[in-house]
Amino acid sequence: MTTTPTLLVEVTTAVLDVSAHERAVSDRAAGAVVSFQGVVRDHDHGRAVTLLEYEGHPTAEAVLAEVAREIAADPDVYAVAVSHRIGPLAIGDVALVAAVSTAHRAAAFAACARLVDEVKARLPVWKRQVFADGTDEWVNCA
Repeated sequence: MTTTPTLLVEVTTAVLDVSAHERAVSDRAAGAVVSFQGVVRDHDHGRAVTLLEYEGHPTAEAVLAEVAREIAADPDVYAVAVSHRIGPLAIGDVALVAAVSTAHRAAAFAACARLVDEVKARLPVWKRQVFADGTDEWVNCA
C-alpha cells in the first residue's frame, strides 16, 4: 500500500484526460480504480444549453487540493487525482475529472463519490450557461 497518497490536483483551461488521472492513482496494491467525468450536457431544467463557461476564484486550486487531501486521508484510499476545467466549454467537453484507488471496489466507489460531492459543494467555481434562446445565467457550482 502507498503510505502517502498521490495527489494530482489542477484547475486549468486545458482539456482534461481521464486516463491520465487513472494512471496518476495507479498503485500495485490497488484492486480498484474508480473515475468520474463530469461532462457538459445540452440541457438544464428543460432548457437547451449551447455552451458553458466556468470561472474560478483565485483560491480554487487550493480549495481543490484541500478536498483531495481530505479524501486521501481516508486509510482505505491509496491515491487521489482531481481536476476542474475553467473557461468556455462546448457540449460534450469534460469539466471535472476525479479518480481514486483503493484495495476494494466498494471503498473506491464511496471515496470517488465523496470526492465529487465535496468538490461540487466547496469549489469556488461559477458556471455561466448559455441557452439556445440567447439568454444566459450564472450558477455557483462545480
